[in-house]
Amino acid sequence: MRVLETHVTVPTTLVEAAGVRFAHRRLGSQGSVPLVMLQHFRGNMDNWDPAVVDGLAVERPIILFDNRGIGRSSGLTPDNIPDMASDAIAFIEALGIPRVDVLGFSLGGMVAQQMLFDRPALIRRAILVGTGGPGAAGMFGPEVTMAATRIPGDAESLLYLFFHPTEESQAAGMQYLQRMMTRENREPETTGQTIEAHLAAIRAWGETNGDVFARLKQIERPVLVVNGTHDIMIPTFNTYALSQQLPNAHMILYPDAGHGSLFQYPDAFVHDASRFLVGD
Repeated sequence: MRVLETHVTVPTTLVEAAGVRFAHRRLGSQGSVPLVMLQHFRGNMDNWDPAVVDGLAVERPIILFDNRGIGRSSGLTPDNIPDMASDAIAFIEALGIPRVDVLGFSLGGMVAQQMLFDRPALIRRAILVGTGGPGAAGMFGPEVTMAATRIPGDAESLLYLFFHPTEESQAAGMQYLQRMMTRENREPETTGQTIEAHLAAIRAWGETNGDVFARLKQIERPVLVVNGTHDIMIPTFNTYALSQQLPNAHMILYPDAGHGSLFQYPDAFVHDASRFLVGD
């Protein structure tokens, strides 16, 4: 089926919910359960890879949005995952959608897990990329934090954070950057307040006790867990631990890849994610 809009051309629209004006974009083929995409640390809608968004949009509706305090969404960014998840749920409800699939990348994957804890009936299937469960270890070490919180952000830091330091992975990273920058009508840059709040939320998630981690065993929804073999932001062993705790999990690790594995292998990721989302 032909996709009328693309990641580069689809306009940004606004919807009110929970006292927030949420900026979002909707595109893709209709008739399937919409896929809501939850973005990474300090990222906004423009940081998604057009190859991933447009590839997934061939078979289903795609919804991108900026949570509270990001881009043109109003308010201040919460400093904890439960409030971020509550805002995401309020946004989905404001669109009048009874059931969604979610794709959470990095911090977005933590938000997706919290949504599964809080409102499991809202979510049919979930894809968690480059993330960890409550209590995840080794996240955002000193060098990673320094690069991830740099203002303004720069290409060199992103290549270091998202891609493995091999010639092939770095070349794929450069191609991702070129694709990502093709959209001209872009959202405002992430503020220092959001960066500080996101970092605090990730730290708190990593300090969560084992009782909350055990809640993963209660998630009955099918979950696809994805990462690269060399993630330095949220180390890959957290992906394996997450897959062990989720009762209905499938795991994919892409070779010679880091945190941004879905951007290094966009065609493979679209294929794998689309195949996973076809199920009931």
